[in-house]
Amino acid sequence: MALAAIASLAPIVDTPAHAQTTAVPTSNNPLGIPENFTILGSENPDNRAATAIVNGYVITGTDIDQRVALITNASDAEVSDAELQRLRQQVFRNLIDETLKIQAAVAQEIPADRGQVEQTYQQLAAQNFGQNPERMDEYLAAIGSSPTALKRQIEGELAWENVLRRNITPFVNVSAEEVNEVLRRLEEARGTDEYRLGEIYMNATIENREAVLQNMQRVMQQLEQGGSFVAYARQFSEATTAVVGGDTGFLRLETLPAAMANAVRQMQPGQLVGPIEIPGGFTIIYLIDKQQVLGADPRDAILSLKQISIAFPQGTSDEDANAEIERFANFVGALRSCSDAESAQEALGATVVANDEIQASQLPEQLQNILLGLQVGQTTPPFGSAADGVRVLMLCGREEPEDAGAPTFDSVMRQIEEERINKRAQRYLRDLRNDAYIEYN
Repeated sequence: MALAAIASLAPIVDTPAHAQTTAVPTSNNPLGIPENFTILGSENPDNRAATAIVNGYVITGTDIDQRVALITNASDAEVSDAELQRLRQQVFRNLIDETLKIQAAVAQEIPADRGQVEQTYQQLAAQNFGQNPERMDEYLAAIGSSPTALKRQIEGELAWENVLRRNITPFVNVSAEEVNEVLRRLEEARGTDEYRLGEIYMNATIENREAVLQNMQRVMQQLEQGGSFVAYARQFSEATTAVVGGDTGFLRLETLPAAMANAVRQMQPGQLVGPIEIPGGFTIIYLIDKQQVLGADPRDAILSLKQISIAFPQGTSDEDANAEIERFANFVGALRSCSDAESAQEALGATVVANDEIQASQLPEQLQNILLGLQVGQTTPPFGSAADGVRVLMLCGREEPEDAGAPTFDSVMRQIEEERINKRAQRYLRDLRNDAYIEYN
């Protein structure tokens, strides 16, 4: 590297003195830069070996590769070379912030507990691989990542929680009057809509506004092409909700910035919008769910169902299967009550199973919407396949949910506290960046 640097300086050393010119600073050229000059290094400062030393800790290209693999393999979309380069730079910045968080915790003698890191890793493995969590190690290696990379990310999140608990949380105060005012407004808003959002937020200043906007636009493109919202939120979002994949829980429009509230008001569950400029930066929002304030959620209804299903012998032709499915649909469509369901056993050789005490929200979303629109004694359309069998669900009873009570005093206080902690945490991390010694390679 030293030899390359010397070589790049050679033309300057050999240039005759009379060839050098100095521009005079003017209002249009305050730095006095000559009109004709040559870039001696790369014209793209981001196009470099993606490594750095952060207060003595080395971030390697392998660290970046393995963290990028966690994102790209959570996406259904193919990542272009240009997008991959941008993604690497963003992950690089995230790793620097993560390192600063871990170092801050160590400096204050409150590092992430190694046992808790391992426990969190095992919980993630169990969630994704059930009874065989060892498979996650194999999966991570297969996609080009590693258990070490994921555990480092977990360590960063836990370390930052420790730092916030010591330096910010104790100094965030919420008065009883503030909480009671929120509860009063909730009661006044009973029956109005509230929204559960996914958010990806990035802080922006006047100086870096355009760069942040371009980053957010590229993230949006990846999400629209099938990228995992949860994965991008965990890696890119600067909100405290990043650790839960951007999930905000249910919010009312009055608690959101005006531009964000206007967008959410027009959205339907499953819709993605952004980037939206809000005070302090930009956000991308995904509407996860929608319900009424203090109202009953229809999906909390308890259903009594009968499942009527038929199976097909191996080797059944498509023509025979389609004919049998049509016969099955006609038969169950003629049933008028749950007591008639048993007749499908003798008439069709079907299997009839009673399923009582099933909460609607436990069923696949497509079936939820269908079942909640049925009257007792009606059936869903047939669903399934010749390979897996075809079935219908008959609604035999429904216990409607009760209206939700107002949130507790403590839960409202926690929500207000979290919002204030989030704002102070962003300022705290900014200060860590400003004080850090970072050497790029």
